[in-house]
Amino acid sequence: MTALMKRNGGLSLLPELPSLFSDPILRDWLNWPDTNGQIGTVPAMNIEEGDDAFEISVAAPGLKKDDFKVELKNNQLLISGERNEKNEQKDEGYLRQEYNYQSFVRSFPFEENQVMGDKIQAKYSDGILHITVPKSAQAKTKISKRIPIS
Repeated sequence: MTALMKRNGGLSLLPELPSLFSDPILRDWLNWPDTNGQIGTVPAMNIEEGDDAFEISVAAPGLKKDDFKVELKNNQLLISGERNEKNEQKDEGYLRQEYNYQSFVRSFPFEENQVMGDKIQAKYSDGILHITVPKSAQAKTKISKRIPIS
């Protein structure tokens, strides 16, 4: 699943020795977390600009459509996701609980009057959230000007 995920910021304490400290055998032996010096994950996203709309695809397998929130605020498209899981196993004399929490937020700024906010559509299928952001009439007109070279 890491091929579909992009890791967010963070600092590596020893950037000159990444291969030594990212070695899975050494990491397991020393009981180090698999963070590669980075914290958090964000689903991979593709953005494609067409003549009439922006098409955004978010690769988020394992999430449900109710785990996402897509909104347009102050000319910014906000895409967020959150998943809480609690697994509980009761057996004789013990209780085992595991919690898993994942969240992400991505924002995409648009110029004023560049998109038609009331026409934005989103659908989730096969682990991919597809968002269509239609362009306004102003954004569809392409200004072309030849720049003289001196």
